[in-house]
Amino acid sequence: MSVIVIAFSTLDGVVSDPDGSAGTPQGGWMFRFGREEIDGDRFGLDGILAEGVLLQGRGTWQQFSQLWPHREGPFAARMNAVPKLVATRTLTDTSAWANSRPLDGDLIDAVKREERDVVVMGSLGVVHQLMAEDLVDEYRLLTFPTVVGAGRRLFPADGPHADLECLTAERSGALVLTRYRRRP
Repeated sequence: MSVIVIAFSTLDGVVSDPDGSAGTPQGGWMFRFGREEIDGDRFGLDGILAEGVLLQGRGTWQQFSQLWPHREGPFAARMNAVPKLVATRTLTDTSAWANSRPLDGDLIDAVKREERDVVVMGSLGVVHQLMAEDLVDEYRLLTFPTVVGAGRRLFPADGPHADLECLTAERSGALVLTRYRRRP
């Protein structure tokens, strides 16, 4: 089992409000380069989603549950079919997005018990909790050539130390897709 974090990031490491839905002053930065830059399976998740599980926090899950059930195409079909775990203390009805259910018990314990690969998209609070427990095995980042100056970062200044190995770095139009694995 591996924990894989998927994130859109600016050049200065900001991952918050990529679509502008939070209304931050610099939000919406991912759409400045065209929607085609983010369409499809840019992160190479098809095989992982076929056998794994998607983990999201309540807020991210609620955003995704409004978008993904209405999308079409092979990647949308995979996103809609994958089992989804929602880290929440308040949400009880997850019927808005197929194959979703609230996480049973403590987030860290649940991830440690999971036998499938766990893919975390968005959900920065969940990611930071997993990072603090050294549970993230791989990061897949799509970096946008923009600097927003402020916002929540994937790797905060006060976050835990991590030694990573770069597995790949590929240009995709104006963006760069990188994959990093935790070094033993």
